[in-house]
Amino acid sequence: MKAPAIHQLILILRGERVILDSDLAALYGVPTKRLNEQVKRNADRFPEDFAFRLTGAEKLEVVANCDHLSRLKYSAQPPMAFTEHGAIMAATVLNSPEAVAMSVFVVRAFIQMREQLAIGAKVLQRLAEIDHTLLKHDQALNLIWQQLQPLLAPPPAPPKRKIGFQP
Repeated sequence: MKAPAIHQLILILRGERVILDSDLAALYGVPTKRLNEQVKRNADRFPEDFAFRLTGAEKLEVVANCDHLSRLKYSAQPPMAFTEHGAIMAATVLNSPEAVAMSVFVVRAFIQMREQLAIGAKVLQRLAEIDHTLLKHDQALNLIWQQLQPLLAPPPAPPKRKIGFQP
């Protein structure tokens, strides 16, 4: 699977970028059942910040928002979600050549997402700086405009002379 397709599999749940067990198993070329079996056997390698089971509400949200996960709608057990570190750890417990090779792609996809988020944050910071500068310029231009208004007004017209003899 190519890196752009991996980006589409990464979701944000509980504030973490994760990939679900069925997608990770497909990437590693193993059945989901085998992946979950190895995770269960090596539970001490998967603390809560590496992998967690989705709640019922999270499962419904994921199924509703991601078309490729519609098959999970009728599964009896909620899926597991693996963070970047959990995905790497899953490759080590699977210990297949495909899993090891694909783990490199998965890690790179997480790294690219992190870099894109960092770039986005920098862009937002720069836009805030530009907005602040524009506000300062707007205030300065308003002050200049107010000071120029009297100068731009036409001079008062001299009083009209009356017709006839004026002493």
